[in-house]
Amino acid sequence: MRAALALEDGTYVEGRAFGAEKDALGEIVFCTSMTGYVEALTDPSYKGQILMMTYPLIGNYGVTREDFESDGVKVEGFVVRELCKHPSNWRSEMSVDELLKEYNVPGIEGVDTRMLTRKIRIYGSMKAAIGVGDVEREDLVKKAVEQPFISDIDLVDKVCVQEPKRLDAKGNLEVVLIDCGVKMSIVRQLMKRGVNVTLVPYDYPADKIMEMNPDGVFISNGPGDPARVKPAIETIKSLAGKLPMAGICLGHQLTSIALGAKTFKLKFGHHGSNQPVKDFETGRVFISSQNHNFAVDEKTLPKNIEVTQINLNDNTVEGLVHKDIPLITVQYHPEAGPGPHDTYFFFDRFVEMVKEYR
Repeated sequence: MRAALALEDGTYVEGRAFGAEKDALGEIVFCTSMTGYVEALTDPSYKGQILMMTYPLIGNYGVTREDFESDGVKVEGFVVRELCKHPSNWRSEMSVDELLKEYNVPGIEGVDTRMLTRKIRIYGSMKAAIGVGDVEREDLVKKAVEQPFISDIDLVDKVCVQEPKRLDAKGNLEVVLIDCGVKMSIVRQLMKRGVNVTLVPYDYPADKIMEMNPDGVFISNGPGDPARVKPAIETIKSLAGKLPMAGICLGHQLTSIALGAKTFKLKFGHHGSNQPVKDFETGRVFISSQNHNFAVDEKTLPKNIEVTQINLNDNTVEGLVHKDIPLITVQYHPEAGPGPHDTYFFFDRFVEMVKEYR
């Protein structure tokens, strides 16, 4: 079946449909990972976005539910150069086509992803639309243009838990995780270290969290503009200094806003598992996995917040530590899933901090 992709600047390309036979709207972003498409498709941080892979062949090792980062596919649509119809892998349970059909998400293949990636790098992320079947060019471009900007949409409540949920690692540390769209790899890394994790919704009040008597608080990744997630910002503001805290990705941004800083939208974001990050304390450079469209404005950080790491591609803030209270954050994904394991130590640092202040 035919399909087409339109961007808000009028770009229109035709290809072949796979997945669900439906249209999709969202902000198109490109991911530079060569593998890990299952984890990317199920990453809640991609909610509201159409995901395009820069690697030309996708789907060759199939899909395994064990690799899911959430309860299902979270992207709005999927764009690839070539889709493998017959995956070969002993772990594979289904193809990418079957996965997208199951979760009612459309995809398009046979398009020039290199051209589209270059366009996004030059002009920035854009609103986009996927049309399946008989599509009129002008109508699809109009749909892309007229949809709201991602900064005007509340997305976190679509991907977080609706009530508290405890995951018992049979450990002796209790941590409340403010769920803004958490990747399960984060939860698994905490539980591997003997941390019992209680997930709470992003708008869960600070006083109720304190009633749980946790040893620490963790703020997760998630989709969209951090400035829109006001309930979580207020909760973080109330808890800062009362308990050891850590944040990843959106959690890093929300914590920064709660402490007085501002965020801004990147031109085309960081999406992939090959982002170089320099650590100032050790001088070491890590290769990190990232998925975000917003960053913390270093110039607006309070004086009691120290930048510990930066991105070597664009010098944006990648790590923060508070000088007066037990609080650390990183912009990248230390749990990877997929990606290099260079930064697993972030979870060790958090656990050590929790034990120290217990």
